[in-house]
Amino acid sequence: MGSFYAPIPESWKDHPFVKRLSQYMDLGSADYESLWRVIEGETKVEKRKDLVVDGYGYRKLCFVEDGFAARYKLLRNGKRQIINLILPGDVIGLPGSFLERARYSVIALSPLKLHICPINSYVQLCYQKPQFGLALSWLAVQEMILGAEHTISTGRRNPEERVAHFLLELYSRLKIVGRAVNSRLELPASQEIISDALGLSVPHFNRTLAKLRTDGLIATKGRQIEFIDHPALELLGNYQPLNLTRIPSPHFAATN
Repeated sequence: MGSFYAPIPESWKDHPFVKRLSQYMDLGSADYESLWRVIEGETKVEKRKDLVVDGYGYRKLCFVEDGFAARYKLLRNGKRQIINLILPGDVIGLPGSFLERARYSVIALSPLKLHICPINSYVQLCYQKPQFGLALSWLAVQEMILGAEHTISTGRRNPEERVAHFLLELYSRLKIVGRAVNSRLELPASQEIISDALGLSVPHFNRTLAKLRTDGLIATKGRQIEFIDHPALELLGNYQPLNLTRIPSPHFAATN
């Protein structure tokens, strides 16, 4: 198990990662404590620092409390592809910790605050409380669906559809952990990073935002985005909310 033996803070139940888990499973007092006990410690990471490096081993799960990061691949020709953005409540080390060597790098886009758990400690927790293994499976399914949507966006959606879908997905993910409300959000990264993630140039991304603004779908102020016509934006981006089912209780699973 981890070696972080500080008392469980009252704020632990409001940790974004814990909030994500509570979307899919019922957590009791013993569950909160069990999860806290596998935490090795807290750490802060400076902006622009790599946490995970492609080709090197990484055997930890880091639960993001504050800040933003990006998972990316750097190709031999020097070109970079942003694979996805990492938000509060996400897990750094998924999937890297399940491989002998990480396949992608992770860089901090802002100062990060993380709670760190050795992968072996989490595995031991899953043996003792299998529901936490199921929870990680549910989160992995979510990652897979998001990855598929990004493939569809870069392969088949036009720029307006692509940006609309991205903004709606970002808002949904931030809203779950209480970091976006009232159809408003703040972009978590620079235009360069977001453009890279969407497979657009920075000028093209800016023109697309301007088009959505002119069409009355969004309003912008710096990095702040407000959805003016949420239904129309969903229609444009062909956006379908990610409504994963809850993890069945042991009693339900045994009788069905």
